Amino acid sequence: MTAGVEPDAAALATQVTALPQVAGLHSGRFGEIATLLPGRRVPGVRIRPTEITIGVTGRYPATAAEIGAAVRGALGPADRPVHIHIGDVAAPATTVVATIIEEIP
Repeated sequence: MTAGVEPDAAALATQVTALPQVAGLHSGRFGEIATLLPGRRVPGVRIRPTEITIGVTGRYPATAAEIGAAVRGALGPADRPVHIHIGDVAAPATTVVATIIEEIP
């Protein structure tokens, strides 16, 4: 983020969801972590003049400290405090392995 330039909520959401420690965005218990834009809503990112709050669902086995550091690193330097809210933790990503069984004539 560049100092003096208003952050783009959708761009922040894209940067955060690309992290391996983050399973997705989390808008809080009552949906309070969100940015309202003309005609749409960006859940999980709340930008205020005095602070930025990012709500995430972490991915196990990442710790809260690792998730927070990864999110802050993805956002870069900010001109206001950045708060990270970890609303839930998801199971590790699984890899689906397809097995091909050939029929023997």
